[in-house]
Amino acid sequence: MRFFCQFCSMKYAIITGASSGFGKAIAQDLQQMGYGLVLLARRFERLQELKQTLNSTPVLIAELDVRDDKQVNDIIKNLPSEVAENIFILINNAGLAVGRGPLDEGLSDDWNRMIDTNVKGLLNVSHAVIPLLKKHPFSHLINISSIAGKEVYAGGNVYCASKHAVDALSKSMRIDLLPYQIKVCNIAPGAAQTEFSLVRFKGDMQTAQSVYDGYQALVAQDIAQTVSFVVSRPDHVSMADITIMPTAQANGSLFYKK
Repeated sequence: MRFFCQFCSMKYAIITGASSGFGKAIAQDLQQMGYGLVLLARRFERLQELKQTLNSTPVLIAELDVRDDKQVNDIIKNLPSEVAENIFILINNAGLAVGRGPLDEGLSDDWNRMIDTNVKGLLNVSHAVIPLLKKHPFSHLINISSIAGKEVYAGGNVYCASKHAVDALSKSMRIDLLPYQIKVCNIAPGAAQTEFSLVRFKGDMQTAQSVYDGYQALVAQDIAQTVSFVVSRPDHVSMADITIMPTAQANGSLFYKK
């Protein structure tokens, strides 16, 4: 576990999966809003590179695989007190899809990786961080889900199931945390051009790129701006559930392509 930061008394946000894509863009936007950052991801070198570009507020970085509950708990328990006492936002962003095809042709290793990351990983981090959020009424817990958590599509089986679980957990968390006035938001992006498809198709660049041919997909900044909107609402306003798709997308599987 390695932390690098400078400390001051301010509001902090914890972001998982912060080394690229949505997480990286969210970190950049939240820092512009004045938040200190706790950035967590498996690729520590990328976090180091990102930290070098974020110099207007304090930034802590640590290597983390959200599937490892002991590692999650160790990192959160060892946050400097100045940071731990001022956690106002948790962004559960770490997630992935691996493979796409009929269930009977799937690989159990891929299923386990998706379920352990998308569901158990979210649980591990939330379990560790919620006690810190409870100290601050009107703090935010934001789960980055997917349109796959709203409806299923061909070949999406286990990934869709994992994101349906995130949708259900968001609803349950909203009930559990109501007495503490913690705002729980589920953000469900549609097709977004990040490293998502490259991971899903296991490094097959041509197949990954073909997912976005013929239309303008979302980009990471679209989701970051959505998060910025959510956390900037007045105390009495809670954005509970947001589905955001490209204009060319009607649902989980229907696209208008030129």
